[in-house]
Amino acid sequence: MSEEGAAVAEYSDDTKSMGDKIAELTLKQAKELSDYLKDVHGIEPAAGGAVMVAGGAAGGGEAEAEAEKTEFDVVLTGFGDKKLNVVKVVKNLTGASLMEAKKMVEGVPATLKEAVSKEDAEKIKAEIEEAGGSVELK
Repeated sequence: MSEEGAAVAEYSDDTKSMGDKIAELTLKQAKELSDYLKDVHGIEPAAGGAVMVAGGAAGGGEAEAEAEKTEFDVVLTGFGDKKLNVVKVVKNLTGASLMEAKKMVEGVPATLKEAVSKEDAEKIKAEIEEAGGSVELK
């Protein structure tokens, strides 16, 4: 029996700092962190990409799940009539080779970035759309 409006979360400075650092990781750094947590601490990522720790916080439920949507996947859904421009932007964003970027663009839908902040996702979306492509944030 929870009271409505009582689900206001407060976070310590340490938690905020750690969360901000994690949100700024590149895909390579995130993969390395995931491997480290798995190998050294036995912590496995959940199906959605979030880290699961045994004996996590109890309660919270629905309000907690709604508040967690701070990370987005950027999915290229189309390249319009300016494929070359979109390939160049994808290459710069992902660090992929020109051929890999071309394959991603031609193989839409293609996930360009995973678990990025809303601000970064919007920035990437704007870059792709400016080049003539279309993007979906999931």
